Parts: sequence; structure tokens; C-alpha cells
Amino acid sequence: MGLAALCPGTFDPVTNGHLDIIARSAGLFDPLVVAVLENPGKSPVFPVEERLAMLKDALDDLPNVQVATFSGLLVDFARARGITLVVKGIRAASDFDYELQMAQMNQRLSDIDTFFISTSPQHSFLSSSLVREVARFGGDVSSMVPPGVADRLCEKFPAKED
Repeated sequence: MGLAALCPGTFDPVTNGHLDIIARSAGLFDPLVVAVLENPGKSPVFPVEERLAMLKDALDDLPNVQVATFSGLLVDFARARGITLVVKGIRAASDFDYELQMAQMNQRLSDIDTFFISTSPQHSFLSSSLVREVARFGGDVSSMVPPGVADRLCEKFPAKED
């Protein structure tokens, strides 16, 4: 066991950008806990159980990665597991502005530090909301998400007949 870290997110759905950050972080931290946020204030396309299943399927080749769900404050979830480090992926300056504010709040609440890792350039345009939008209008998202996620998106948003 090395230094444990927590990689939180909504993952609605998990994208190849998420997987890039998780895989690279798994090489740095052991264990890496990927935590799926159950946020009652949002209306996700996929229920938390399905998001959890998609992540477990996509991450089954990373033995030091654990997948869990949480609701409430991230710092409470981390503290209950003895984790003092959060990993966040950054795509652009706008992500950094938001994530820095969250990191400072988490640090203030519980002395949890945040490790920022930049997204690989080939994934920097990806977001779950963009993937959902493309899928909703019948676009091909197979290069943006794991195969199982692409299948589930096709089930949620069947191709429209002309």
C-alpha cells in the first residue's frame, strides 16, 4: 500500500478522458478510490448504480483502483476512509478556476489536499455533458467512451428514424 487518493466525479457517463486521468493516477497512488457522486440536486441520465457498474467494467484491468459511491460532502467520505488527497483532472483554465475553489474549500474543511493532473490533449475536449448531447441527437460517441458505455448510450438514446 502506498499513498491513497480519491478521484471523485459524477461520471454521467464515464468518458475516455475520465479513464485517462484515472489510469494515470492509478500509476501514482495506491489505492485509488474512484468515487461516484450521488447528487440529488442533479438529474443524471444514468442512475448511480449504472454509473458504478460502467466504471467497474471500464476499470477492471486496474487492480489498485476501487470504485465506490457517495453522497454529501466529499471530505466526509474521504475522512471516513483515511484519505487525505483528492485527484482532479483539468482540461482548461475554466476547469482550474472551479476546481481550485473546491480544493481550497476541501482544504479548509478538513486538511485534504488536491492533486491536479492535466488531461491528455486527445481528450481535452471531452465532457460527459457533450457526450450525452451528441448521443441524444444520434451522433457516434464510440471513440469518446468505453464500448459498454457507448452501448448503454445507444439504449438510452435510440437512433431516430428519418
